[in-house]
Amino acid sequence: MKPGTIFRKFQDREGREVTLRAPRWSDLDDMLEFINSLVDENADIVVDSKYTREGEVNWLAGRLSALENDRVIMVAAEVDGRFVGQAAVGPKMGRSNHVGVLGISLKDGYRDAGIGTELMREVEGQAPRLGIEMITLDVFASNARGRHLYEKMGYVEVGRVPRGIRRDGEYIDDVIMAKELQVTPGEAPAE
Repeated sequence: MKPGTIFRKFQDREGREVTLRAPRWSDLDDMLEFINSLVDENADIVVDSKYTREGEVNWLAGRLSALENDRVIMVAAEVDGRFVGQAAVGPKMGRSNHVGVLGISLKDGYRDAGIGTELMREVEGQAPRLGIEMITLDVFASNARGRHLYEKMGYVEVGRVPRGIRRDGEYIDDVIMAKELQVTPGEAPAE
């Protein structure tokens, strides 16, 4: 997939026009500010230290290469020309390559407006193109907002790692959720 490809536009619950598209190099500074803002707010993500610009360049180069070579689905949410969140699904390896792993995050101020739901719909719709038949995700047990979204989208808890996350000296269970996708007959799985 070509970086910057636009998938669709919609209005969120706040009336803002949201563009869902593939990420692109020009997102670099917004993405760096985004991930570091999540670290600053101590959000329910596994990243616990700020990225440097060099680190973000390396990360984005790898992600864009994977995107261009159809090894990952990545969808960016843009509002008023700014990157405000993303969702990505990449297949596991080998005999588990029909299972994708989801990651999703939104910037503060853009949550609870329907953007996360639309990001998930978009990656789920594209995932079968990579032969993905099932999506799994990990979520902090304390992340009620995230768990509500995932349950609403049809994900069910399939396991849990007790005390699997440590934040600020406290332990939180790591909840594993999964959803089988409705794969259209005739879609060929990725080799």
